[in-house]
Amino acid sequence: MSRTPGRPDRTKRPGRGTPDPLDPAWTPAPTGAHIPAWASAASAPARPETGAGERPFSYWDKPQTESSRWGRYPEADEEPRPEEEPPAPPAKKKREPYLDNVKFVLIALVVTGHSLVPTLAAHSSKAAYLFIYTFHMPAFVLVSGYLGRNFWNSNAKINKLVDTMLVPYAVVELGYALLRYAVGQKWSLTIIDPAWLNWYLLALVLWRISTPIWNRMRQPVLVALVISMVAGFSEISGDFSIDRFFGLLPFYVIGLVLKPEHFDLLKPLWVRITGGVVLAAGAAVAIFIAPHVSLKPVYYRYSFKSMDMSWWLGLGVRGAMLLAGLVLSVALLAVVPRRQTWFSDLGTRTLYAYLLHGVVVLVAKDQKWLSFPWLYGPLGVIAITCSALVLAIILCLPVTRTAFKWLLEPRLVWLYRRPAGEAARPSSTVPAADMPAAATPVDPAAGPARRESSAPLPR
Repeated sequence: MSRTPGRPDRTKRPGRGTPDPLDPAWTPAPTGAHIPAWASAASAPARPETGAGERPFSYWDKPQTESSRWGRYPEADEEPRPEEEPPAPPAKKKREPYLDNVKFVLIALVVTGHSLVPTLAAHSSKAAYLFIYTFHMPAFVLVSGYLGRNFWNSNAKINKLVDTMLVPYAVVELGYALLRYAVGQKWSLTIIDPAWLNWYLLALVLWRISTPIWNRMRQPVLVALVISMVAGFSEISGDFSIDRFFGLLPFYVIGLVLKPEHFDLLKPLWVRITGGVVLAAGAAVAIFIAPHVSLKPVYYRYSFKSMDMSWWLGLGVRGAMLLAGLVLSVALLAVVPRRQTWFSDLGTRTLYAYLLHGVVVLVAKDQKWLSFPWLYGPLGVIAITCSALVLAIILCLPVTRTAFKWLLEPRLVWLYRRPAGEAARPSSTVPAADMPAAATPVDPAAGPARRESSAPLPR
């Protein structure tokens, strides 16, 4: 059999040794049928005898697999493909230790600042207190704002307004009232006027509620700054922590507008060294000015008039405090290590240290444990700081959370109604409030369900 010059030899199919009927040079053998000779029963493998009415076996009876429809036929000795293994489930995202490190450092400063109050008559204690209070609560509020950026996108987080803020607030208010009465003070319980350190929980609730407003503004930081400055002209009541809500508002809004890449700017070594120098300079300035200044401006709750300041001096002092708080907060964020440390896990339970350390400090004050004469000096500051650090570590341990979780972090799933579109899933261990609406079945008889949007608000 000849083939046309210049054309490939297509008289044989690759891998099968049979003529190619598509080759124009090929002519089928006369078999008396329209079936090619290479596909006829004569060339096909033997098969059992056919019964009456059955047509002879031919090439076209070959089972047409996915590969054969595209021109490939598996050889007899070819092994079948192994089934593909299902993809592995995505790995759980590892928790970043950086912010946990920051939170533990800040809570240790909170405990230290409250413990220094009985010895503020000493220059060293007042200087340390002034230095700590210049930035430790501004930094806490800034971190709270950063962590609350997507607060309203989650039903579980919204529930925490009650579970981990309002309920602990009521419990701590009642506990402090009982404790004060037990140590001989007059009974007083005013839920709307937070006692001592409890102001932060109410202020945080108000900041969380106001988050959508700031997310929609074009210049939220500028607006918050103006509000904080103007608030100094008014005698704002301390009920519901409104005074500190306005005073520290710029730090919360700054935290809202921060993004992860802003924190990455603090990674270079020269930035961390600069942060350490700034903190040291801030401590030196506090030591120098401590005997000559009042502590009222650091609380962000007093009006200019109540601090015996003119309006222009009050604006200058409030502006200087806001600037100093921001600079020192950034310096602290720069020097805190980003890697996993021995206190990273402790930073995940700072709520317990914040709410419970007041009981220990209040008892120590009443029993005069913090008023020994040798504590009025630099040695006393060191001793109180070390004791406060130990107390913060103990209150952040897992055993502390286990003992007080039922009281300070209750799971009030029964209190909330299930969002529209969610159905009960008894076999699941995840509370209904934590289930994503898109992952739960919808009852067709209930009509179209209205689903809450999780998309961030446009700016």
